[in-house]
Amino acid sequence: MQIKNKMKNILVIHYSQSGQLTEIMNNIARPLSANKDVNVVHYEIKMETPFPFPWKKNTFFNVFPESFLQIPSKIQSIPEHILNQKYDLVLFGYPVWYLSPSIPTTSFLKSPDAKKLLANTPVITVIGCRNMWIMAQEKVKHLLKDCNAKLVGNIALVDRHINHISVITIVQWMFTGKKERFLGIFPKPGVSQKDIDESSKFGNIILDHISNNNLETIQNNLLKEKAVVIKSFLVLADQRANVLFDKWAKLIYSKGDANSEKRTVWLKMFNYYLLFAIWIIAPLVFILFLLTYIPLYGKIKRDKKYYSSVEIK
Repeated sequence: MQIKNKMKNILVIHYSQSGQLTEIMNNIARPLSANKDVNVVHYEIKMETPFPFPWKKNTFFNVFPESFLQIPSKIQSIPEHILNQKYDLVLFGYPVWYLSPSIPTTSFLKSPDAKKLLANTPVITVIGCRNMWIMAQEKVKHLLKDCNAKLVGNIALVDRHINHISVITIVQWMFTGKKERFLGIFPKPGVSQKDIDESSKFGNIILDHISNNNLETIQNNLLKEKAVVIKSFLVLADQRANVLFDKWAKLIYSKGDANSEKRTVWLKMFNYYLLFAIWIIAPLVFILFLLTYIPLYGKIKRDKKYYSSVEIK
């Protein structure tokens, strides 16, 4: 018979530009906050120099090398009353930038504060992004391991529309700040409001497991509620794109800081490459995926199981 503790301390920490991830985190935490035996503390990661929203185009592309290469920037200090508390669980929400955890996410996870907060602590990651998050989560797994944290669960909420539709709508949202139907005919960008509103169901699962001191098996129950849905083609696209992004990021970063003229020239070239990759290379990768699906079915099945889990290679 398991003995329930009288009070559980849970830290909900995240970074959000648009407010979408804030809404998701608040909804997940709502059943926890409503329970008298759970103390929920919220903290939003803040940069010393904030990133703009909506984005300006030059600023958006300028963060690419540092985002992909996981180079941290300075974050604001975490208040002492949060930093000095021991938590039974951390819900960690982050967005994905350029197939990697966002710069604020990386900056936090590489900070001394993160190592203090997360050491020997169970963590559930919560991702809010367009669609390609697999390799970003792999990077976060290793960053959490460096903090001696224990990843016990993952929730990934994504834009459900097809890849090229979501590209058009997300760009409109990023550069205007308006989450609305582009031209009146495209769907709203980002995670659907229905998925955001229903994300409280994950909070109920978390509450049940933490109340019973049983976080070891929580991912299995989260998966039953479709906390993670793996699209095998996007796994392949993410993996291939990471190889190419790595070369671009290292090259552009070597050209100097954000004010360098050489860097600006190469970022413009990367912009053109990105358009080519989205509209030409991605469809070709999809065709390749279809042609190799049957001979690679075993690997695809193994990958799907692994990326749905909290295991780390």
